[in-house]
Amino acid sequence: MGLSDGEWQLVLNAWGKVEADLAGHGQAVLIGLFKAHPETLDKFEKFKNLKSEDDMKGSEDLKKHGCTVLTALGSILKKKGQHAAEIQPLAQSHATKHKIPVKYLEFISEVIIDVLQSKHPGDFGADAQGAMSKALELFRNDMAAKYKELGFQG
Repeated sequence: MGLSDGEWQLVLNAWGKVEADLAGHGQAVLIGLFKAHPETLDKFEKFKNLKSEDDMKGSEDLKKHGCTVLTALGSILKKKGQHAAEIQPLAQSHATKHKIPVKYLEFISEVIIDVLQSKHPGDFGADAQGAMSKALELFRNDMAAKYKELGFQG
């Protein structure tokens, strides 16, 4: 399930908006993830004490981690599907150390699209949303395949 050149261009154009404020987008994505799927918070030892959205908004650690997450994802998206080298260490750490289920990757993908939609409504229309959905699905599928190779049933 590859993306066309035009779809990749839509993805990268949208990602340019993210990179203009990685910390803000990353914070919004993690807060959105934790609000929509509170069970995901259990995978983040250093965020377990953040009980309210205000606590989350005030956390520099959460902002930094959001930036880290989106920086890694951005480097993968820029490879336009040719991301095996980038996926390998990410899958290794997420499968063996963090034990992040693929389902959680689906959750965060949904939140990324929601955040882009809310922050950039004029620049993230249906075509861009569809392209980003496909790109994130490609990422998840490749992570799931690596998980399987590593014997992680997440």
